[in-house]
Amino acid sequence: MQLQKRRACAIGIGIALGIASVGSLAQQYPSRPIRLIIPFAPAGTNDIIGRVVAQKTSELLGQAIVADNRDGAGGTIGSTLAARSQPDGYTLLLGHIGTLAVNPTLYRKPGYDPLKDFTPITLVAKLPNLMAVNPKLPAKTVAEFIALAKAKRGGLSYGSGGVGGAAHLATEYFKQQTGIDIVHVPYRGTGLAVVDVISGQLAMTMAGVPAIVPHVRNGNLRAIAVTGDRRLKMIPDVPTVAESGVPGFEATQWYGIVTQAGTPQRIVSVLHAALVKAVHSPEVSDRFAADGAEPFTNTPDEFRAFIRAETERWAPIIRQIGQQ
Repeated sequence: MQLQKRRACAIGIGIALGIASVGSLAQQYPSRPIRLIIPFAPAGTNDIIGRVVAQKTSELLGQAIVADNRDGAGGTIGSTLAARSQPDGYTLLLGHIGTLAVNPTLYRKPGYDPLKDFTPITLVAKLPNLMAVNPKLPAKTVAEFIALAKAKRGGLSYGSGGVGGAAHLATEYFKQQTGIDIVHVPYRGTGLAVVDVISGQLAMTMAGVPAIVPHVRNGNLRAIAVTGDRRLKMIPDVPTVAESGVPGFEATQWYGIVTQAGTPQRIVSVLHAALVKAVHSPEVSDRFAADGAEPFTNTPDEFRAFIRAETERWAPIIRQIGQQ
């Protein structure tokens, strides 16, 4: 009996020490730099949003947040890498509509499950795409682009940041709604696709506002429509796709931060508080506004429900695009 009491006491002490150890680690968090995996190439909208948020959040946490671009396969390479990292709060992933809501349906084996392998922390931004063409293309409106595409069926091409990315999804949705046939050319990042639209190798892209607006302002691209539900204040003369003859069309990008499933709740809470404060800070809000993005945060539970709803919304459209 005495031996059993000693064993029970020893087990209790061990459990208490284990809990204390985890709590101590959480209280010390973060004690070293944090890695933010951005699963697309530099210069695209993912990269711009991720780095802006990382810079301010690192100031609030007192530790560097190092952006790590791991592009390829529609964001699945970087996302899979993040999913397999240790659940200690030192590896984060910038997820977005493509990696968190599209890829599970688009790919048979994406390498990760957004809802099982990750703990959502918060959304950070929402923004529309801009439908932009090479200035030499004889199409200044959506109607003219549709007419040109129908006249040259299969003769026009568009670029995206990869299969399953926001530009790919939005453009395929546009094709379905308008009955046009244009060829998809996937790249390892939005920035690379934009370069080839500017050079004239591609006719069009439908990418996030931050990656497009600078080139519209300097005349290298012509913006012909906004994919959101309203015009942008920064370019008020550019109509929405819906008001340009495609009723009901709307395709909004969104971005959020997730970490590995199993990460201690205390660490998730620390990250959530810092990210929310960073996103709504004047520095980040003003930068987002300049890029046509809307600061947007929510709770981890709300973000999880949002991911599930977006997955269900886009699944029928993705199935029409075809499994990869």
